[in-house]
Amino acid sequence: MDLTKSLSDVVAFLAGLVAVVAVFVWANGVADAALPLLALGVLLLISGLWGLLGAGGASLWVTAAFGALLVVSPWAFGFDGTQAAAWTAWLAGAVTVLVALWTSLQNRAATPTRV
Repeated sequence: MDLTKSLSDVVAFLAGLVAVVAVFVWANGVADAALPLLALGVLLLISGLWGLLGAGGASLWVTAAFGALLVVSPWAFGFDGTQAAAWTAWLAGAVTVLVALWTSLQNRAATPTRV
């Protein structure tokens, strides 16, 4: 098991879990935030869990794209004025993007190049 790949899967799973839990706990009552946090959170949960179970999972670029969509969602869906929901989306999405891109660069550096 590649530790850097599994780190990305763990972060994607945890970020998705935070986004899903936020809908029911601290972003409760924010109708604009419910659908994007729930949908993108479930997508991150599935991609992280799929990779953790050894089924290959989503590529790092797909995970980074889900995280980027989570970052943009407060502005796109109009819940940027709601502190709890917006900060949850921004932080969970940003951490997911950073770890996925870092892992992708680590994997690229570890792959030998052909001359």
